[in-house]
Amino acid sequence: MPLKYNKAPDVKQLANQIIERLEFSHIAPDCVHCFRSEGSKSRRIIARIHGFGRIWQQALELPPTYVIEVLSERYDKLSPEEKEKTVLHELMHIPMGFKGGFRPHKGYVTKRHVDNMYEKYKKRKQNRF
Repeated sequence: MPLKYNKAPDVKQLANQIIERLEFSHIAPDCVHCFRSEGSKSRRIIARIHGFGRIWQQALELPPTYVIEVLSERYDKLSPEEKEKTVLHELMHIPMGFKGGFRPHKGYVTKRHVDNMYEKYKKRKQNRF
């Protein structure tokens, strides 16, 4: 089966909520797009983030843009909490400069840092209701 991509409005809504509640002011929500892929042969990946490199931005005269791709075969089976953590993890790869690059796992996007940010997100989520 060939790889298929479809817009993922549920993931986009979740990403927007995380951006707002964690006050990720360095992220332009309109420049973050979310897709669900089907047919991936990957065995370990749940989601990944793609950046729009600076050379392409300049060549096409477009702003920095990011795409969060969730792999349907694994992401859709997760609990709501694990989905939130997964999208948070991908958003944490976006650097403060929001120029199309990425933050690495080493030193920043670690399980401990994701868990700490998730706890902060949960508290803010509870306080809004």
